[in-house]
Formats: sequence, structure tokens, C-alpha cells
Amino acid sequence: MTKTELKEFLDSKVLQYEHPIFLESDPLQIPHRFSIKEDIEISAFLTATIAWGNRKSIITNATRLMELMDNAPHEFVLQHQESDLERLSDFVHRTFNGKDASYFISSLQNIYKNHGGLETVFAKDDKDNFLQSSISSFKKTFFELPHPIRTQKHVSDPLKGSAAKRINMFLRWMVRPNKTGVDFGLWESIGTERLSCPLDVHSGNVARKLKLLKRKQNDAKALAELDENLRRLDSVDPVKYDFALFGLGVFEKF
Repeated sequence: MTKTELKEFLDSKVLQYEHPIFLESDPLQIPHRFSIKEDIEISAFLTATIAWGNRKSIITNATRLMELMDNAPHEFVLQHQESDLERLSDFVHRTFNGKDASYFISSLQNIYKNHGGLETVFAKDDKDNFLQSSISSFKKTFFELPHPIRTQKHVSDPLKGSAAKRINMFLRWMVRPNKTGVDFGLWESIGTERLSCPLDVHSGNVARKLKLLKRKQNDAKALAELDENLRRLDSVDPVKYDFALFGLGVFEKF
């Protein structure tokens, strides 16, 4: 395929998959259950954090996590006492357990009370055209409270070689405009041109078949390579192609 043919093909797949029907089987449906900005971003962050494995299981467990927070995540984060965290003790999604969930709630309280909220923390580091250093800085802030060392593995650091798939997915949800009713466009302080593709097995395999990616590992170097090639197709909104790559991989077995 020529570059023009590739762009036309992927643009058509974006139109096909960036559609509200996409939400019926996607964890992104969880934050769509809320209407207040802070509820949306907290529920989205927690959902993205456990977004690996079977998508039905992700949705089930994210729903349960919201229920444990009385379906009022922002209020629970701000107002909870130490004793309220006991209800999270039995929560588990793969290797993410109740201790991890309790620290996440405590850290989010610190972020909203002392750092201006999630958007402020991610937006404050604007040293480059990408968000990888912002994600790394976010991780430092997120773990500034005393915490179980094991919990650190649930927030990736792209400056240490990770593709940071789940955080990049969360950022896509927050930043890309809500033109089709899928992403939210809540964070206007960050431009879509700075987003990176949530690189996973599906998007990575499709990207390699389309010659958008040569590197075999799905790591930070592969993400940088994919970012560069997607920006050649659309420099303003390169991550819209996540819908095309993911849809081709998951739904079409491309």
C-alpha cells in the first residue's frame, strides 16, 4: 500500500470503529456511566489501571470497584476515612488486589486535595511534544505517599522502557474530543498531538502487518516508532488510529 492508500484505509476503519456501539464491549463504558468531570476521570483512571486480560472480566471488576465506592468515586476519594478502605480488602483483578486499590484511593485523595487533580498533574510537565515525561512525573507524584512496593508495578514508567499502554489509553479517553460519543475531551490543557497510541498485542500485530512498526517488542522504543509513523498520517490527532488498529486486530483478526 502507498502512504495515501494506507491513510485512506485506516481513516475508513477509524470511522467504522470510533462509534458508540464500540462501548458495548469496551471498558470505556464504565466512565460513561458518570456525568461529573471528576467522577469520569477517576473512574476512567481506575478502569484503565485494571484494563488487561479478558474485557468482560475487566468490565465486571471495574463495575464492582465503582460499587465499592458507592458509585460516587470523586466523593469517596475525597471523603473516605481509613476504615472505609476495609471494604476494598477482598477486591482482586488478576494481580491488582485490595491493598493496591486502597493505596490508589489514598493517592488519588492526595492528588485531588494537594495537587489540583489528575489533569493538573499530567499537564504540568510540558517539556516535550509527547507525554512520556509527564507520565513518568505523574508516577513520582502518585507514589509520594508511603505505599507497598508491589503497588508500583500497576503504574508504568515509559522512561524506564514501558509502552505504558493503560495510561496512554486513559489519556486518550480524557484528551481526544467527544465528537462521536466515545472519548471524552475533558482535558483541554493537553493537545491531541501529544498523545501516544495505547500499544498492546492487537494494535502492535496489526501495525507490523501494515509496516507501521518493525520492532518486535511492545515497549517504549516500539511506541516511539509507531508514534512517528502515525504522526505522518495525521499530525494533529494521530491516536485516532488506535480505533483502526485495535478494531482490525480484535474484531477482524486482521
